[in-house]
Amino acid sequence: MHQEKPENQTSSFSEGTPNLDHEQENCVRNDSNPAVLSVKVLGPGCARCKALEANTKSALDKLGLKADFNHVTDFSQIAAYGIMSTPALVINEKVVSFGRVLSAEEVVKILRSELQL
Repeated sequence: MHQEKPENQTSSFSEGTPNLDHEQENCVRNDSNPAVLSVKVLGPGCARCKALEANTKSALDKLGLKADFNHVTDFSQIAAYGIMSTPALVINEKVVSFGRVLSAEEVVKILRSELQL
């Protein structure tokens, strides 16, 4: 059974995807499924977690990417990713950083690497 995510947990970012050919753009942005990119911030909601969330949203916006964005605060869900230090950043179910607040520029570099942009 498919359940929709609460509206406040999903963010859409600007439409353009600069410097991508048509095939790459379709991998990142698909009009029939606009949230093909999954991005999660793991953490209890502290100031450091909120800073990583803001920097990640800024990076997505800078790259013009749409994403299914969630901030996971439930400890059992966080522990399922095998991390013991927050905040953490998860892209398409892969933990790419934990234990520190990445700058927006660092998140841009990680997104480019993970998505091969």
